[in-house]
Amino acid sequence: MVITYFGQEFFKVQFGEITLAFNPISKDSKLKTSRFGADIALISANNEDLNGKEQVSYGEREAFVINGPGEYEVKEVFVKGFLSDGKNEEGVLNTIYTVNLEGMNICFLGALSKKELGSEVKEALGDIDILFVPIGGGEVLSPSEGYKLAVDLSSRLVIPMHYGEGKEGGENLKTFLKEGGKTNVAPLDKLTIKKRELEGKDNEIVVLVANV
Repeated sequence: MVITYFGQEFFKVQFGEITLAFNPISKDSKLKTSRFGADIALISANNEDLNGKEQVSYGEREAFVINGPGEYEVKEVFVKGFLSDGKNEEGVLNTIYTVNLEGMNICFLGALSKKELGSEVKEALGDIDILFVPIGGGEVLSPSEGYKLAVDLSSRLVIPMHYGEGKEGGENLKTFLKEGGKTNVAPLDKLTIKKRELEGKDNEIVVLVANV
């Protein structure tokens, strides 16, 4: 599996011939965006920074869009969506997704603003291998809230996202790493990972460079 980051909450996940896009940045956003062809687009919230499905239908690939709670099977990819409790500060509903790929359970929290998840949702998320957590504060979790939730969910790898740009974004990321007792995590251009490489890992933080 190869994971590439494009800023905010926009990720490309590739495995074999299949490509997934999580929360693509819309062309209507003020943020920089990217374009590529995906088989499946998962959208957590109806916001121009997160709902750019047009950016991931390209060439011969037109993405199948998943934008809410439910259970889905697309091209032998199994996806579950769970509505996080209530709305964020901007009144936007958010969906949490789990995706099972190559024997790994990915959990994508999206634009989550709730510090704690309900027991039913936590149980449904299962044993998490890779967790994507927002840490920018404001309409999403703060760095400290994001780390505490990551510890509570007990994933093997944690990938921070939605922490902003420039100096503010740098400070949010620095605070998140400090919460995890890390002061020197080298950012990666992309993450290439296999199931066996997750053995023995416990809330290990991976920082990805935004390719924009």
